[in-house]
Amino acid sequence: MTDQGTEPDSTDVVVVGGGPSGCAAAVFTARYGLDTVVFDRGNAAFRRCAYLENYLGFPAGIGVDTFTALMHEHVAEVGADYVADMVVSVERPGDDAGGNASDADARRFVVRTQDDRRVEADYVVAAAWYDGDYLRGLDDDDAMFEEHDHHGEVHEHFDASYADDDGRTPVEGLYVAAPSGERNAQVGIAAGQGGHVARCLIEDRRRERGFPGDLARHYDWLRADTEFQGEWGDRDRWREWFESEVPDDADLDDERLAELRESYIDRAFDTRRTDHEVETAEPRGIRRLVEAIGTERVLDALPDEALADYLDGRELGGVEQ
Repeated sequence: MTDQGTEPDSTDVVVVGGGPSGCAAAVFTARYGLDTVVFDRGNAAFRRCAYLENYLGFPAGIGVDTFTALMHEHVAEVGADYVADMVVSVERPGDDAGGNASDADARRFVVRTQDDRRVEADYVVAAAWYDGDYLRGLDDDDAMFEEHDHHGEVHEHFDASYADDDGRTPVEGLYVAAPSGERNAQVGIAAGQGGHVARCLIEDRRRERGFPGDLARHYDWLRADTEFQGEWGDRDRWREWFESEVPDDADLDDERLAELRESYIDRAFDTRRTDHEVETAEPRGIRRLVEAIGTERVLDALPDEALADYLDGRELGGVEQ
């Protein structure tokens, strides 16, 4: 991504906020294949936490800075861009007076940042706790903001109930993962909310492209090779199943329906993993985890006896090779 320039960069999704909800949303959209940029001003609300002890997968807890580094490494691993910059405004210049975009180009958002970056995007996911002023002008402010009396002074804040439970808003293409009330109050739940909102965004995008009924839903799920044994290893069986799931009232011609069907089946087969691929993936996953945390920190955490055994084994391995 260019730092500055007269012409805006272009992407599919801009996520505003690099905390748990924003990073989780970015992982889902990027893994689906959408070009994704995360803008983060670097002070996620959960940094007020002294030490994170209730996030599943870390039995004795994990430091907030370490967890943040892992989130950002994950964002990079899936191919999304993480940019340390603050979003100051989101506009949609092509909207008509009624707030409805007339075509694909007109409904694109223009995201502007504190460091003078401009990015055009099809979708924006709000995932930042700060006041939400950057969203002003996208809808009636009375609908997006609410007043609070704080020690005798009236302040306006983004209304956490503006979006529905799935993060969808009255503004087409705008989704909210944060603020989202109590769903943002705990890190584990906030991450889940970000992933859920991203899945809803993907579902809406698939509907726009014609996927009918439940076929628009997307599950980021890798399948074992055994699930493609027998009849389910045959594309014709998948075609038969797909056509059985198409609602009777689907308004699609045969050619477009066939394109969507083959696209669906291609994506399904792309999730197939052999036993060897799984065996290879796990050590790589652990290695990336150690790299992100820092090899020296991992070794320092080992008991002296385990570290000595590790070093002895490594030296022997070097001799044998």
